[in-house]
Amino acid sequence: MATSASAGVTPGSAPGRERMDRHLVDEGRVDEDRVAQFLERVIIDGGAAVAGLCTSLGDRLGLYAAMAGAGPLTSARLAARTGLVERYVREWLAAQVAGEYVTYAPGTDTYELPDEHAVVLADPDSPHYAAGFFTMLQAVYATEDTLMDAFRTGEGVGWQEHGPALFAGTAKFFRPGYAASLVPEWLTALDGVVDKLERGGRVADVGCGYGYSTMLMAEAFPASHFYGFDFHPPSIRAARGIAAERGLADRVRFDVATAQDFPGKGFDLITFFDCLHDTGDPGGALRCAEQALADGGTCMIVEPNGSADVQENATPVGRALTAASVAVCLPSALAQHGPQALGNHAGEEAMRTIAADAGLRRWRLAAESPVNRVYAVGR
Repeated sequence: MATSASAGVTPGSAPGRERMDRHLVDEGRVDEDRVAQFLERVIIDGGAAVAGLCTSLGDRLGLYAAMAGAGPLTSARLAARTGLVERYVREWLAAQVAGEYVTYAPGTDTYELPDEHAVVLADPDSPHYAAGFFTMLQAVYATEDTLMDAFRTGEGVGWQEHGPALFAGTAKFFRPGYAASLVPEWLTALDGVVDKLERGGRVADVGCGYGYSTMLMAEAFPASHFYGFDFHPPSIRAARGIAAERGLADRVRFDVATAQDFPGKGFDLITFFDCLHDTGDPGGALRCAEQALADGGTCMIVEPNGSADVQENATPVGRALTAASVAVCLPSALAQHGPQALGNHAGEEAMRTIAADAGLRRWRLAAESPVNRVYAVGR
C-alpha cells in the first residue's frame, strides 16, 4: 500500500495545514501530546479495519481451523494442510503475528495459534466464537456508497440491498451466543414458559433469519411446534434447508412474513431476537404479537445491550453496537418507511413505552449479558 510518506509527503505537511496546525498550537487551543495520542488511536483503528479482512480470510479459508490444536507449523506445512499457496499463507501469518493472534518461534520458523485464540476464531460451537463478525464486514463495506447517498437523502438501505455475506455473517455471529444462553438461561428466566414448552406449546420466532434460534428451541422441546417468520426470502430458504438437514421438519416451519403481519394465533411464546429495532414499525410488530399471543402467553424481546445515553456506549461492545447501527440497523428501519426508526441503542425505556402502547404492559428484564438484554413481556 502506498503511503503519503513514500510519495515524498509527510502527513500534515501541506503548507496550509502546517500553518493552521501551528496557529492552533500557538493559541493554546491544541495540545500536541493529545493530538499525537489521538493520531495513534486512529492509526490503530485503521490497522484493525484492514486486519479484519485478514481475520475474515483466515476464517473463510479454514486457516484458523487448520491451526487449531496443531501446534507449531511452518508456513509451508499450513499451506499444505489447507491447499493454499504458501506465499500468500506466509504473508497472512505475518499479519497474524503483528496482530498478536498467532505466535512465532524464530528458531524453528514456526507459527502457532494459541488454544485460547482458537476458541474464539476456530470453534463454531464455542459461545466465544466471533469470526462471524468479520464475515459481516464484507457486506457492510460494499454498501458504503449506497449509505453515503442515504445520509444525503434520508432514505434507507434495506436489508435485502446488502450482499449475502451480511445474512450469513449475522447468523454465524449470533448463533454461538444463542446456543449458549437461549435454552439454559433466557427461557428459564421466563415465568412458566419452559413448562409449557415441555408439555407441548406453540412458538413464533419473528425475524428468525437463518432460523438458528428457532431450531435451538425446537431441539430442546420436541413436544412443541415452532414457526419462524422473516421478510427476507433468501434467509427463509436457508432456514428451511438447515432444518431439513437437522431432521426438524416435523416440528419447525419457516415462512416469509413481516413482523407486522405474521400469521397464526394462540402462541405461548413469541420471540424477537435482535431484530425488533431493525423494523420501521416496532409498535406494529408488537401489536401483531399482542393479538397472536395465547392467554397467559409471553413475548420475549432480545435487544442489544446498548444505552440511549451515548456516553454510556463508550465501551468496546457499545462501540461495535453503535457502529453497526449506523451501517445496518438504522438504514434498514428507514428503508421500511414506518413511523419509527430506533437504531439499536434506543434503550429500555423507549422499548417499554412502545410495548405498552401495543397492549403489552407487563414488562420485566429477565436476563442480561454484555451483548444482550432479554425482556419478558406480556399483557
